[in-house]
Amino acid sequence: MTKMATLILEDGATFKGLLFGANVSVSGEVVFQTGMVGYPEALTDPSYRCQLLTLTYPLVGNYGVPQDKEGEFGLSKWFESSKIHAAALIIGELSESPSHWSSVRSLDQWLKEQGVPGIQGIDTRRLTKKIREKGTMLGKLVVDGTPQDSIPFDNPDKRNLVQEVSMKEPKVFNPSGSLRITVVDCGIKYNQIRCLAQRGACVTVVPWDHPLDSTDFDGLFISNGPGDPQLCQTTINNMKKVVCVDHPKPVFGICLGHQLLSLLIGSKTYKMKYGNRGHNQPCIHKGTDRCFITSQNHGFAVDPDTLPKDWDVLFTNANDHTNEGIVHNTKPLFSVQFHPEHMAGPTDLVSLFDCLMDHLTYMGSPKPEEAFRPRKVLILGSGGLSIGQAGEFDYSGSQAIKALKEENIQTVLINPNIATVQTSKGLADKVYFLPITAEYVTQVIKNERPDGVLLTFGGQTALNCGVELTKLGVLEKYKVRVLGTPVASIEMTEDRKIFVEKMEEIDEHVAPSEAALSVEQAVAAAERLGYPVLVRSAFALGGLGSGFANNREELTSLVTSAFAHTSQVLVDKSLKGWKEIEYEVVRDAYDNCITVCNMENIDPLGIHTGESIVVAPSQTLNDHEYNMLRNTAIKVIRHLGIVGECNIQYALNPESEQYYIIEVNARLSRSSALASKATGYPLAYVAAKLGLGIPLPLLKNSVTNSTTANFEPSLDYCVVKVPRWDLSKFLRVSTTIGSSMKSVGEVMAIGRSFEEAFQKALRMVDENCLISIKMHNHALLHQELQTPTDKRIFVLASAFRGGYTVDQLYELTKIDRWFLHKMKNITDHERLLETYNQSVMPPEVMRKAKQLGFSDKQIAQAVQSTELVVRKLRHDWSILPVVKQIDTVAAEWPAHTNYLYLTYHGTEDDLGFDDQHVMVIGSGVYRIGSSVEFDWCAVGCITELRKMGYKTIMVNYNPETVSTDYDMCDRLYFDEISFEVVMDIYERENPEGVILSMGGQLPNNIAMSLHRQQCRILGTSPEFIDCAENRFKFSRMLDTIGISQPQWKELSDTESAWKFCETVGYPCLVRPSYVLSGAAMNVAYSDSDLEKYLTNAVAVSKEHPVVISKFIQEAKEIDVDAVACDGVVMAIAVSEHVENAGVHSGDATLVTPPQDINQKTMERIKIIVHAIGLELQVTGPFNLQLIAKDDQLKVIECNVRVSRSFPFVSKTLGVDLVALATQAIVGEDVQPVGLMRGKGIVGVKVPQFSFSRLAGADVVLGVEMTSTGEVACFGENRYEAYLKAMLSTGFKIPKKNILLSIGSYKSELLPTVQALESMGYDLYATSQISSCFPLFQVKAVDWPFEEEDSDCPTKEKQRSIMNYLEENHFDLVINLSMRNSGGRRLSSFVTKGYRTRRMAIDYSVPLIIDIKCTKLFVHFWSRLPGNYKKIDNLSRKSLSK
Repeated sequence: MTKMATLILEDGATFKGLLFGANVSVSGEVVFQTGMVGYPEALTDPSYRCQLLTLTYPLVGNYGVPQDKEGEFGLSKWFESSKIHAAALIIGELSESPSHWSSVRSLDQWLKEQGVPGIQGIDTRRLTKKIREKGTMLGKLVVDGTPQDSIPFDNPDKRNLVQEVSMKEPKVFNPSGSLRITVVDCGIKYNQIRCLAQRGACVTVVPWDHPLDSTDFDGLFISNGPGDPQLCQTTINNMKKVVCVDHPKPVFGICLGHQLLSLLIGSKTYKMKYGNRGHNQPCIHKGTDRCFITSQNHGFAVDPDTLPKDWDVLFTNANDHTNEGIVHNTKPLFSVQFHPEHMAGPTDLVSLFDCLMDHLTYMGSPKPEEAFRPRKVLILGSGGLSIGQAGEFDYSGSQAIKALKEENIQTVLINPNIATVQTSKGLADKVYFLPITAEYVTQVIKNERPDGVLLTFGGQTALNCGVELTKLGVLEKYKVRVLGTPVASIEMTEDRKIFVEKMEEIDEHVAPSEAALSVEQAVAAAERLGYPVLVRSAFALGGLGSGFANNREELTSLVTSAFAHTSQVLVDKSLKGWKEIEYEVVRDAYDNCITVCNMENIDPLGIHTGESIVVAPSQTLNDHEYNMLRNTAIKVIRHLGIVGECNIQYALNPESEQYYIIEVNARLSRSSALASKATGYPLAYVAAKLGLGIPLPLLKNSVTNSTTANFEPSLDYCVVKVPRWDLSKFLRVSTTIGSSMKSVGEVMAIGRSFEEAFQKALRMVDENCLISIKMHNHALLHQELQTPTDKRIFVLASAFRGGYTVDQLYELTKIDRWFLHKMKNITDHERLLETYNQSVMPPEVMRKAKQLGFSDKQIAQAVQSTELVVRKLRHDWSILPVVKQIDTVAAEWPAHTNYLYLTYHGTEDDLGFDDQHVMVIGSGVYRIGSSVEFDWCAVGCITELRKMGYKTIMVNYNPETVSTDYDMCDRLYFDEISFEVVMDIYERENPEGVILSMGGQLPNNIAMSLHRQQCRILGTSPEFIDCAENRFKFSRMLDTIGISQPQWKELSDTESAWKFCETVGYPCLVRPSYVLSGAAMNVAYSDSDLEKYLTNAVAVSKEHPVVISKFIQEAKEIDVDAVACDGVVMAIAVSEHVENAGVHSGDATLVTPPQDINQKTMERIKIIVHAIGLELQVTGPFNLQLIAKDDQLKVIECNVRVSRSFPFVSKTLGVDLVALATQAIVGEDVQPVGLMRGKGIVGVKVPQFSFSRLAGADVVLGVEMTSTGEVACFGENRYEAYLKAMLSTGFKIPKKNILLSIGSYKSELLPTVQALESMGYDLYATSQISSCFPLFQVKAVDWPFEEEDSDCPTKEKQRSIMNYLEENHFDLVINLSMRNSGGRRLSSFVTKGYRTRRMAIDYSVPLIIDIKCTKLFVHFWSRLPGNYKKIDNLSRKSLSK
């Protein structure tokens, strides 16, 4: 039976919770501690005597309690004294099922054994804030049923607590030691004795009131202890006899010992408001100004103004400036307030014990060289978004630019990614939209003459380019300094062999691995290491070309394809099943070094971090492991000489403390973006400042605005990151996840329990996700659990429902049991909910469901009701979320932060809701089709609103974005974008209105639901949004206003659908409503196609109609972006597609201003846009797609929101459409712009694909989108712009050999083939094709895939395409698929074309697969030999301020 208890404070405040541990009531002083690990050590610390200890981190007891066994010197290995000293424990949530190799009992059992009560389910953040504001208070924990008055408040400061905890008889440790140290025990922690004994001392521990004689010892040590130092007068008098003499022996005091030494010399002590208790207190050493992170636990402090004249301050707290240490100017006497030896927490200053032994030879420090201040800095961006290198570099680059601007340094950015925020007006002083290749960057350096360059803010692209520039001597020649981490250090981390050697120098171990330069070497290495092995390519991002091999055959095929991308492969011993842990580390040029965030992968080693579900902070590490890895991280980063930010990854054995270092990334990575958002510590901003030589302690914590940035954040919440895969968009792609990254985006969820954050995150990844999928096939389930796929979590859920136990699942998946137990809590509660399908559930069950992260929709589904009914019930029972802040310091300091999340674990909001705001909904997770361009729009909208004087609220949950950067808006809600959550925030904030049109498809999908609840939606009315999104209503509207469109019919049943297709003739296009990036859109060529595609489409848009229309082949597609105000169109931008209609607009090559549209067509386009804008009464942005064929224009679709091409047309044509739309939405007067014609330059936008990461995916383009990002460049004409843009996506200009595989396009390509040959290329084609070009020198090659032709066995075999591709013989493959394949026709047999395309990708050979693009490329290349590298002002598009 669960028993309740109440915590009562002396001011009358009460906190109700669940009792655990012993069934007793107690009283004492209520204090809080902000460390995230180390509860066994904290509870046994005598300094907590008579205190009710509150832990601010909400999840406690995760790793259980170890066996109390003797370690060295006869001291307990795990605990700090012989029993629990705290009076009670106050926490958020107790872990019922701990998981750790050292654990023998749960925290609950241990407290019961020791007779100490605990209370859980408390809003510890509310309690912490109260103590922070009112000061430390007396309190009592009263068990229900006990009269409150029977437990009086007990003030421990009135008692001599030291007398209670000090030992009664002297005791000797390490009797064989050479130096004699006497220790006065005022409440000593075992680790202090251990630190002295390890340094060779014979330690005699004596009681607090033991008389002292200096002939008995070579050094005296005064320990920590509880209570008021003034009560230890006896100890002070005893100390006087040995300290106040002419030649005293060395004396060292810690904590209470420090206060006693200060009182003895005549200083004063005072009680602090709430003391310093935690693991992240920064202390500045006087003299060197170095800053150290320390553990502390004290409520009294020394007043430094009362020190006598021959004494000096040794350390000062960097946050509250209290005294942290004193030292005598000539005598060997010193003491510190913090715990240099703390068990539970960092031990960065444990060397102070050496000072006692060596009579105070004090530590030196590297002297800062003269800091170099650049005047102009070049920043390399990351280019187009691809898998493994996405929006996080837009975020880090933008932060770097902000940091440099604050220091008044000019910034020049090179980044061809036009959709990013960093390439917008108002950030960098100059932006070059150019490929990030050594040639182009050299030209920019020549033009701009910067004196500094930042390489670590643009991912692997920028890093590799920087290394190349250094090797070519370009940086030296133009005197450009690399800011931050030196190139030598970067190379140490990138070159495996050097890295292993550097680690051995400091006695750290890297997972056994060997580098190989050939297939033979790799095989030999694997034999030595023993299978299974992991193969990785050096200098690659996101595990490109990596995988596990269990035998020689698998190894050979992996290695062969890896060598296509790199010259060196690494063969590692497999540590599959170990835990993967990551730390983000920050270091400045003066050797101040901190770890900002540690993260644990839920998936064991063997799955790339980018593919893993990650949780921060780590949940299953005990204090020893946490700090062992932390200390190693700092040691490694110092040894490598990294300046700025980096991350280090470990493999940790789940059964012991053995670990290996996997790698160090000497740059900002996607984990750093995650860590910044998870902790609120702006890593990229800080790294940029450190690169300028600014010391870390001088930087302010931007969240509290009062404390230093030289600290390690403590979290009082849990963060879960889940990747988003979009594998369903690709044909034949393998869905297994492993050491190579395939995810296209990620989400981050925040909650005060793991289940809450975890379920939020799963819904963020896919708003339609509902946990249970019913899988009945056991064999299949077994296999899915063993080989992880992108659906793994849902498979786990169905395994729990199918009766698997946690232990069985652990054996299959090696996911730590702690996480499995948490997942089981979710499925168990879901079962419970399902039992209430007829009756009304009790409020407790609903509250528990919300605390476990269930959404109203999920609860409704379980009890067979509707979301609105559940919502109403929840309101009636006032089960409402509270708003909490993320403040980096777990509420220890007041924070002026606007970084917020919602949680059901709490009883009060952290802030008030008085001001009027405008709410903007962001774009959510990056996926194929909704990526950084929508983030650009959202950021542009907030910026414009702030300029107009509105306060803004941003709702978004994507850690990679600039919009979730808390200095972009007035309030940032880092939470779900769903009807439920947006409504919860809306009811709290009551904003002036909500803007939905800036975040792409996701906000549009909830427009009608919000509208029905009387939400004030700004901009176009949701009724009209529905008209455009609902395919049936839209097609009907076009017919009504007489605008032509392809013939269409709404789907009612398959029969009538077949009839319609017969009438108009195949091919036909199937289109669901309310979808983004053409999800489930398909072109059907036959009845059987049609049937298959219709079922897909109905699955995607269950509640909305599906429409079938005639698919028009070989037509031109035109994109129109426009802004209107009350139906009157204000601005129109037109772009044309290079490819024919039938390629999704996100995958097409776009040109603006259009080059092939005549005046007459342009006028017709304008008329159509005006008519539709008026009919839909648009206010704000909208986008139309039209097709032109035989002088006819037809409308395909209209989106009443911003589109992917908004940033492209805004930046190319020089009118910010988002700013214009924002003004229209809030009702400002907008000056009409009309048709935007640009400034005489042409922009070409090219998609960036990531096929090389998606094993097996076919490289075909169709009506569903497959590109992950885009780049755009400018030129005097479209040919020049197209080429620069192609180079930006990693395309390489062919040198010699080109393979043609051009199917039915022979006649059309004749002039192109002619041009290629006249340029001196060697052309190859299959025998059938080469015979069509008798006039040209086209060499014939064979398909390797064909059956032996029986009719001509004598004919000697020609070399096959495969052999050529393996030898990297071709520089370019032109492969055009069959004519009528506008859709994604999945032929059951694997075509030759597919094999060729896939091999080209796997061997890194540039590939062109569209006839129009082939013509454009060849046309340009034949006209521009050699001068394509000229950099003109057009590509710079000087974005003048």
